[in-house]
Amino acid sequence: MYSLRSLIAGLILAPLFALSAQAQDTDAPGSSDFPLIPRYEGAVIKFWETSAYDAYALPLGPVGLAPDGEPAPEKTLDLEGKFTEILYRGPEQRSALEVFRNYEAALAKAGFETLYTCSKKDCGPRFRQLINPGARFDGLIYDDERRYIAAKISRPEGDAYLALYITSFEPENRPYIYLAITEIAPMDEKMVVVEASEIQETMARDGRIAIYGILFDFDQASILPESKDQIDQLAAMLAAEPALSVLIVGHTDGQGAFDYNLSLSQRRAQSVVDALVALGIAKDRLTPAGAGMVAPVATNRSDEGRAKNRRVEIVELVRN
Repeated sequence: MYSLRSLIAGLILAPLFALSAQAQDTDAPGSSDFPLIPRYEGAVIKFWETSAYDAYALPLGPVGLAPDGEPAPEKTLDLEGKFTEILYRGPEQRSALEVFRNYEAALAKAGFETLYTCSKKDCGPRFRQLINPGARFDGLIYDDERRYIAAKISRPEGDAYLALYITSFEPENRPYIYLAITEIAPMDEKMVVVEASEIQETMARDGRIAIYGILFDFDQASILPESKDQIDQLAAMLAAEPALSVLIVGHTDGQGAFDYNLSLSQRRAQSVVDALVALGIAKDRLTPAGAGMVAPVATNRSDEGRAKNRRVEIVELVRN
């Protein structure tokens, strides 16, 4: 009687186990590979998410620990555009190194340029926490065999940046592969240009104004062409107020190293000064200054807050 019950139970449970195994080998619903990067043979997509427009700080150096306990990357590249995350579960009995070397070759073949790479302890003591905050992916919680590469590819439709992190998940004896891809593209809705009259009115009332329509190349001090209208309006205001001298103050968000952001914001402020001088504004009326991350106007814990903190401020300079 017992054997009969065992046989019946086995017949019932066998299809359930088969279905469970089949589900483990099925990609997450709605997911897909990134077109330029083929998956490793036998890998399965466990997580996939995409956003039409988002911000991402691409790690370009080792990650240490900030005084507040948060991961502190030595250097990052602030990116904005279409953002996609993919987590693959790799096949059993494949090492993180083997899979990483395959991806290195695939990226080179596709035309990607390596921006930064690291492995194991060279990535810094808090690299895993930066890539996998709050341990949201179980497959990435072990980091003894971690490998990382940041890469870029130039395309007619816009550059794409990649963060690839691979580590071994010891309980399953298999690698897990995390991809974060940012495809650079303009927002659907363009930033509204602040007119010269509004700048003039705000300066007269408050002595300062935050300008968000002056945009820069990622991690660079060069001003993007789409900033021309805003630069022109700023120059028009200064031309209408010949007695006005101003500070041109660059501000960054809170991501990246303090000294690096301070230098970047100073160089960006200088670029704005140079653009205004080229439009006929006297150089001795313009003083560039870099504030880096020291004067946020919003939290740096959200994309929206960081976007508000990245700005150029025009501040009235009262001379005695």
